[in-house]
Amino acid sequence: MALYAIGDLHFGKVVNKPMNIFGSNWENHREKIINDWICKVKEDDTVLIVGDISWGINLNEAIYDLEDIHNLPGRKILVKGNHDYWWTTISKLNKLFDDMKFVQNNYYVYEDFAICGTRGWLCPNEVKFDDDDEKIYKREIQRLKLSLDAAKKDKFEKIIVITHYPPTNDKLEESEFTKIYEEYNVKKVIYGHLHGKDSFSAGLVGERNNIEYHLVSCDYTDFKLVKIMD
Repeated sequence: MALYAIGDLHFGKVVNKPMNIFGSNWENHREKIINDWICKVKEDDTVLIVGDISWGINLNEAIYDLEDIHNLPGRKILVKGNHDYWWTTISKLNKLFDDMKFVQNNYYVYEDFAICGTRGWLCPNEVKFDDDDEKIYKREIQRLKLSLDAAKKDKFEKIIVITHYPPTNDKLEESEFTKIYEEYNVKKVIYGHLHGKDSFSAGLVGERNNIEYHLVSCDYTDFKLVKIMD
C-alpha cells in the first residue's frame, strides 16, 4: 500500500491549453504521466494530487479529465489548485467517484496518517503581495487549521499536508504556513505550482525543522509520480 504524489497534471481533454510555453518537455505530458502511473501504481496504493488538475472551467468540462484519473489504478486524494475553476462544493465532488477524495476543511486516512490540506496561496514577498493576496493568504491559513484540527480532534499524531502553493516565498523564508506545520508537528508537506527550471529554486525541498518538504510539480519530477512512502 504505497503512497505516491504528483502535482499540476493540467489535463485538458475538453479545454486544451498548451503547456509547452514552459519547455518542450511538456509535449505529450498527459501520456507521460498516465504511462508512468500505470507502470507504478497498484490498486491498493494511494496517490496524492496537489492541484491544477484540469483546465476545465466548470465540472461539465472537467469531468472528462476526472474520469480519466478515476480509471487509473489506486485511490486518489486531491486538493484544489489555483487553476481548478471547476472545483465545486466538497459534498458534490466527493459523490463523484468512490476512489477519489477531495480535501477541503477535512482530512482522509492513509494507514496511521491523516492527510490534511488546503490550496494555500502566495506567501508575503517583495515582488507581489497586495491587500487582496493578504486576505486570501489569511483565509487559506484558516482552512488549513480547520483540516488539521479535524485530524487532531480524532487523535491523529501523524499528519501529512498536501497543498498546491509552496509553503514559503522565493527566498524560502518562514511563513505562517511553516509555523503552523511546526506547531501541529506535521511530518511531511507535499506541494506543486512551480513550473520551469528557473522557478524550482523557489521551492523548499528536503528537511527543515523536522518536516520533510516535497515539490512534486510534474515537470519537476519529469512527469513521473514520486513515491512518498512504501
